[in-house]
Amino acid sequence: MTLRTGAGVQIAAKSDEERAMRIKIAKRAAAEIKPNQYINLGIGMPTTVANFVDPANNVYFHAENGLLGIGEYPEVGHEDPDLINAGKETVTIKRGGVIVPSSMAFGIIRGGHLDMSILGGLQVAQNGDLANWIIPGKMAKGMGGAMDLVSSVKRILVLMNLTDKFGDKKFRKVVDLPITGPRCVSKLITD
Repeated sequence: MTLRTGAGVQIAAKSDEERAMRIKIAKRAAAEIKPNQYINLGIGMPTTVANFVDPANNVYFHAENGLLGIGEYPEVGHEDPDLINAGKETVTIKRGGVIVPSSMAFGIIRGGHLDMSILGGLQVAQNGDLANWIIPGKMAKGMGGAMDLVSSVKRILVLMNLTDKFGDKKFRKVVDLPITGPRCVSKLITD
């Protein structure tokens, strides 16, 4: 359960410093959004971006699990366990938003109806290659919609920390993880 409180948006992080940096990155990403856009939000840091966009901009956030019109995280007492984003976090749905079958949500992606996708990244190469769906040797539940997104959406914005938990750079000359999409990253926002 993810909630919005009087103290602000609750973002999972190991420290207050990390939380502040994730909020700073999400706010920077929100500055890239123009009024009346349709935008897919990936799991992780990208899901927090909806909390920093002015509702007057009439932006419709999309998730592969079937939501179009994702709003902010709910306030305490207003959460609905049936309204979750692709990262399984509780969300709200804005007025005019719709709930559709996952097949239709993917039709929106594959039909080229989204203006932008904001994704997390494991690695990004200097030529715009993106690796974000699997770490070799780790159990993965599936690739999700990232490959569809990077091949169908006009603009790909990637949010990630500059280094991984071992201190290795995630922005590099060439990625060494399996590529999600070649030369697809339009902009990288990092700490």
